Amino acid sequence: MGCRKRALLFGLAFIFLGIDHVNGDLSYSIPEEMKRGSVIGNIAKDLGLDLGRLSIRKARIDTEDNSAKYCGINLNTGDLIVQERIDREGLCAKKAACVLKQELVLENPLELHRISIRVQDINDNSPQFKEESLQFEIQESAIKGAQFMLDEAHDGDIGENAVQDYSLQQNDHFQLNVKIKGAGRKYGELILKKELDREDKKELMLLLTAFDGGSPQRSGTVVIHITVLDANDNVPVFSQAVYKASLPENSPLDTLVIKVCATDADDGIHGEITYGLDHVSDEKQVFSLNSKTGEVKVSETIDYEKESSYEMQISAKDGLGLASYTTVLIEISDMNDNAPVIFMKSFTNPIPENVSPGTEVGIVNVQDRDSAANRQVRCSIQQNVPFKLVSSIKNYYSLVTTGQLDRELESDYNITITATDEGSPPLSSSKTVQLSVADINDNPPVFEEQSYSAYVTENNKAGSTLCSVTARDPDWRQNGTVIYSLLPGDVNGAPVSSYLSVNGDTGVVHAVRSFDYEQFRSFKVHVMARDNGSPPLSSNVTVSVFVSDVNDNSPQILYPNPEGNSFMTELVPKAAHGGSLVSKVIAVDADSGQNAWLSYHIVKSTDPGLFTIGLHSGEIRTQRDISESDSMKQNLIVSVKDNGQPSLSATCSMYLLISDNLAEVPELKDISYDEKNSKLTSYLIIALVSVSTFFVTFIIIILGVRFCRRRKPRLLFDGAVAIPSAYLPPNYADVDGTGILRSTYNYDAYLTTGSRTSDFKFVSSYNDNTLPADQTLRKSPSDFAEVFGDCDDSPQFHRFEPLWDPAER
Repeated sequence: MGCRKRALLFGLAFIFLGIDHVNGDLSYSIPEEMKRGSVIGNIAKDLGLDLGRLSIRKARIDTEDNSAKYCGINLNTGDLIVQERIDREGLCAKKAACVLKQELVLENPLELHRISIRVQDINDNSPQFKEESLQFEIQESAIKGAQFMLDEAHDGDIGENAVQDYSLQQNDHFQLNVKIKGAGRKYGELILKKELDREDKKELMLLLTAFDGGSPQRSGTVVIHITVLDANDNVPVFSQAVYKASLPENSPLDTLVIKVCATDADDGIHGEITYGLDHVSDEKQVFSLNSKTGEVKVSETIDYEKESSYEMQISAKDGLGLASYTTVLIEISDMNDNAPVIFMKSFTNPIPENVSPGTEVGIVNVQDRDSAANRQVRCSIQQNVPFKLVSSIKNYYSLVTTGQLDRELESDYNITITATDEGSPPLSSSKTVQLSVADINDNPPVFEEQSYSAYVTENNKAGSTLCSVTARDPDWRQNGTVIYSLLPGDVNGAPVSSYLSVNGDTGVVHAVRSFDYEQFRSFKVHVMARDNGSPPLSSNVTVSVFVSDVNDNSPQILYPNPEGNSFMTELVPKAAHGGSLVSKVIAVDADSGQNAWLSYHIVKSTDPGLFTIGLHSGEIRTQRDISESDSMKQNLIVSVKDNGQPSLSATCSMYLLISDNLAEVPELKDISYDEKNSKLTSYLIIALVSVSTFFVTFIIIILGVRFCRRRKPRLLFDGAVAIPSAYLPPNYADVDGTGILRSTYNYDAYLTTGSRTSDFKFVSSYNDNTLPADQTLRKSPSDFAEVFGDCDDSPQFHRFEPLWDPAER
């Protein structure tokens, strides 16, 4: 009836798994040796967890001491399943309660549930004896009822599955008496029920069988070999029934633990005692026993974390086989010999630099195998990093950010985590983890200068380099790759791309075409630097291009006209004194600076000592008073030079008549205006003058014949003609001392309508709007051909300049 009740209870424990909910913890009971994949229970259901979030929260089964993981979790069903073979004997040996500690860890947020799995014993081990045979030597003098202790059989199982009973092979001399030791272990004693007779039988062979209480029942046997001897009527006696000792872990080898002592009243061989350890089997013998002295010493390393206590059975046998037994209990005290161990359970690497403070980047678990105060651990990190440890559950810590990260300031962090226990002395350990900061495109390119200036000489070659712009972007890879481009715009009405180009990779600015200082002297463009991030960031900079002048323009003479198609002359009064203003050469230069500084020189004149020209003003003045001996006709050749390197120049001819009025010039009387007879008239005048004048006049006439060949001469005067200020090019600037035309030097001369004897009318200044319509003089160009031997091919009289300064009148 007892066996059936035990079998029923075992079946119920196997079928129904107990579940306890204490402070969020679970407790299950399972039989050992369940197949891999067997379901222990549904954690999701028992804890009320969302089954769909188990995978998202990285649900997993961990162990407290990071030992083998016997269980796992099915993320699809929430079932707790067997992952490794669970052998109760291997886990707990003879412990009555075998509890397997597991932990369910959930992340985001961190959550921990302890799982206690009670491993129930099944009858998977048979009883067995230490020796293959039990040797007894019994004196024949042994009285009826004498007891002989038998070695107990040991079963790896516990409870009902351990050894429950013994049976002895049927014989005439002995019967079996089953007794119970401490902790409920059973052993057998041979009871002599009939005296031995050595002469009748020297040896007995009996079969002893041990049975456990499992279902199905298992058994083990041993042969008892009894040798009948002469009488030995005293057995060894221990001084204590139980010996107790305390031993710190990590005690050195050969440390004396305890010494047992037994005495035997017999003498001689009957009183010689031999001590022995009564073990079934040990994979590793931790203690050694001196068979002669009874001293128990340490033979292997003692580790509290593996075993906190030991129980040994020691026998004392005399020389003839009589024995007694004692129990030795050894308690192991813990030492702080295990430093904390740091485990990174979860770690996010790299992390974006724009994460907000307080972001969890890792989960740290700290474990210490010691106990009590030696197991208490404090965890910390160094102070110079923007991270901190936040205690979460049990020995779990969250590694979180404490400030804003910036990859451009610090791209990698070596975080050293230090764990220290509270033992004496304390032990600590460290673990360094490297965390990288991932780049985001949070920095636009920045130019090295706020603005750039490029200087180029005009007439440059197309493709020449003007300058180089450089922008730096502290971001990484494509976020820090800078591409340069020109922003759209206009320069003098044309696209900026028709003037400049920029190398997108290097930022070198090139000229697309040649520049002309006279067209424009400077302009501005905008260069953009853009990175390759997403979205891209950019910045702009202004590039000012300054075109410098070269001396590529010769001076341009505005007055007198140097083209040779006009006949220009000035009247000089005979009464002109030295220093009187006679005329002015007006010239401009399209260049600038010293390239436009003009100087005036008389390179040839009829009378070198009569006239002088202002070096920088171009004003022609008399050097002395006019005398009667001076030639009426004066020809000056004026050279205008700029100050460039090399210098450029232009020349013009200035024709002067020394006379108070035109009537004194006989060559200007009654000249026909007929186009067909103009050339014949000129020849007749030349012939008449050549007869009546001297040799010099003849030379002048020859020169006049040479230059005056046009068949269609123009009118000498077509009304009064002036050089208005608007005649000047609009882009010419007034530079002091360079000969640039000034409005204060504009003079006008008019001839009155009438005969050739009419006088000149001098006006100090003029305005285009006040020109008298009736003050015009129409004359043929041939009127002056006789006067000047040298004239232009197309003589057109544009204007007259005053012979002296109007202020002197």
